[in-house]
Amino acid sequence: MALVAERQDSAARANAAASIVVRELTPQDSGRWDRFVLGHPEGTFCHRAGWARVLRRVFGYDPRFLLAEQRGEIVGVLPLVEIKSRLFGHALVSSAFAVYGGPVCADPAALRALSERASALADALDVGYLEYRSPRIHQPDWAHKSDLYATFRLSLDGSVERALAALPAAKRRSIRKAEKLGVRADFDRDVARFYDVFALSVRNLGTPALPRRYFEAICDEFGDAVDLVGITHDGVPVSGAMLFHFRDDTHCYYVGNTPAARDLAASDYMWWRAMTRAIERGARSFDMGRSKRGTGAFEFKRRWGVEPIALHYEYRLRSLDRVPETNPLNPKYRLFIALWKRLPLPVANRLGPLIVRGLA
Repeated sequence: MALVAERQDSAARANAAASIVVRELTPQDSGRWDRFVLGHPEGTFCHRAGWARVLRRVFGYDPRFLLAEQRGEIVGVLPLVEIKSRLFGHALVSSAFAVYGGPVCADPAALRALSERASALADALDVGYLEYRSPRIHQPDWAHKSDLYATFRLSLDGSVERALAALPAAKRRSIRKAEKLGVRADFDRDVARFYDVFALSVRNLGTPALPRRYFEAICDEFGDAVDLVGITHDGVPVSGAMLFHFRDDTHCYYVGNTPAARDLAASDYMWWRAMTRAIERGARSFDMGRSKRGTGAFEFKRRWGVEPIALHYEYRLRSLDRVPETNPLNPKYRLFIALWKRLPLPVANRLGPLIVRGLA
């Protein structure tokens, strides 16, 4: 009897999977795709259909966003982007420049169907590896990297006063210091002001900058779901961030600080004002973004009293024998980082987009 039941269960699973059709996103599907993502608890801003348009427009990628349908309803999505670089290899990632972006599925059958199609696509493109970026593991049999990146999430209860009182005393002192020094926050669409701070900040870290047109495209595509916070002192920009609003969550995604920000406590003030903006928008959680363990950014976020949440990146390795290490902590990039920090900013801004396109 047990054997019969097992065979029946296996047959039921096979029939369910057989009824699922996987195909690529079309422009006509965008609204349905976004409604599915919005209604799924694992959906994030990184899963929105508009990223396909942004990535195609700015980098010339050919996004391969996959959707799974069953009886005419979307039951799973997987935003894939092919990345090809002489420096960093050939990959199919979910998704480019995203903290999250792995499969979002209504059930295991949809996940199997999407992963089978993604694996077939990886084979057809002959990539070195297929990568999922998610807060949880979807493919236990794949190679994993769970000890490098973490994110930080603060709970919000709708009160600015209670949020301030819940912060560590050192952070409250920094916020008061910035206010006394005349540091100011503005929320607007000034991409140029944000980009000047961001590009300087990443150059000083030894990292190539994304192009300014990328941030312009994000604002154009997602409209009111994006905020830019600009922190100035005596009219001079010193810190900045790009915020993504999705459901009841605000994600502080891109951040930059000038050297002057430290003495002004401008970075702490920027994070605080980003939190107050999230509360104003009705957010119940505030995502401080991804950081690498062992870095200054990681420890900075811990000092806000938030525990790190591990991110699980999964790899179906094809031509590689181990998980790729295309991150600044890899010792082989040490010389490159040191040299990049010394580049004149205009040169770094001109060369950076040519390099970062292959990193994603």
